[in-house]
Amino acid sequence: MQGFNYFNQRVARQSLIGMLLLMVALTSCSNPVNADNPVNSDLEKQVLEIIRKNPEVILESVSKYQREQQEQQSKARENVISQITSKPAAIIGKSPKLGQGKTLLIEFSDFQCPFCAEAHKNIKQFVKKRSGEVTLVYKHLPLEQIHPEAVPAAQAAWAAQQQGKFWEFHDAMFENQDRINPDFYQETAKQLGLDLEKFERDRKSKTAQKAVEDDLKLARSLEISGTPTFIMNGQLFSGAVPVEELEKRLAQ
Repeated sequence: MQGFNYFNQRVARQSLIGMLLLMVALTSCSNPVNADNPVNSDLEKQVLEIIRKNPEVILESVSKYQREQQEQQSKARENVISQITSKPAAIIGKSPKLGQGKTLLIEFSDFQCPFCAEAHKNIKQFVKKRSGEVTLVYKHLPLEQIHPEAVPAAQAAWAAQQQGKFWEFHDAMFENQDRINPDFYQETAKQLGLDLEKFERDRKSKTAQKAVEDDLKLARSLEISGTPTFIMNGQLFSGAVPVEELEKRLAQ
């Protein structure tokens, strides 16, 4: 444990030194610091001495940098949300959609997420009831760190979409979450009457991979990291929200 703590302290110190050197480099003419090389011991001592004598200056600089980063992220998020109203076609892109209403309900979801499966029931009921008012747009957000089959499942759904069967495939996966695997993809594609050769080719293609990555980029621009997450009327909300809550948000 002591060795681990020492390692953490060493990393933290090197990071702080590196940050200070970067700050110096940004305000003066100097050679760039090579992150792959260890910091010169004499220089390290000088920098640590500066930190000891001026801790409040360093902390304020770091805090200012963090605030600026947060402000930039917030502005980027607001810009994307505003585009949902001003340029909905650009946000929708080639994503599958359901309903014909003017109000967009954008869903970021993962086929292996149990909360998404629960939300699926409510969303399906809500969109069926409000299909003339709401358009549901599905965006892939596979959390591959915790759901190993999430990305392949997303690409399989995209392949089904190329043959006009996204929503049927989508429903089958959420209703059989414990069976999600390559055999299930092919079994479901066969049941839906898809061209199996084309389906297999499409789901393994770079185009399918890019389509999923584009949705992931959109999620990152909105700082969305969990599923299910929804956007409607300029508001973000998450979880297996009940139909009543969806009705209230639509009314807003």
